[in-house]
Amino acid sequence: MADDLVISRSLVVPAAELAERFSRSSGPGGQGVNTADSRVELSFDLGASPSVPAYLQERMLERLVSRLVDGVITVAASEHRTQLANRRAARERLASLLRDAALPPSPKRRATRPTRGSKERRLGAKKRRGDIKKGRQGRFDQP
Repeated sequence: MADDLVISRSLVVPAAELAERFSRSSGPGGQGVNTADSRVELSFDLGASPSVPAYLQERMLERLVSRLVDGVITVAASEHRTQLANRRAARERLASLLRDAALPPSPKRRATRPTRGSKERRLGAKKRRGDIKKGRQGRFDQP
């Protein structure tokens, strides 16, 4: 599975920049869990990657700062019984993380003022609520 990791049409991470580690996994597998190294840890050095453009690298590092250790992002997969399925799951997870981090920033919200109708509705609702509470006070002799 030495295929390149496709993030988007313009961004592809070469297989040479990915590092895989295998270990024993917990979970389903019966006696095979004790002998098979089916857990996969997929690592990618985002901080030192020459395949990611500088502007995109800066954005991705900023968004993934909580998941990085010295510029390296690591994803683990151990939910499947087979190593191959876990390798696929780890690659999909890493691609999804990098794809989300590479998205352009959302446009800023333009500040608007509330309309006259919305102000009147809000104040009317406050007045009705106050009247309801005033009716609970049990003072029937005073208006």
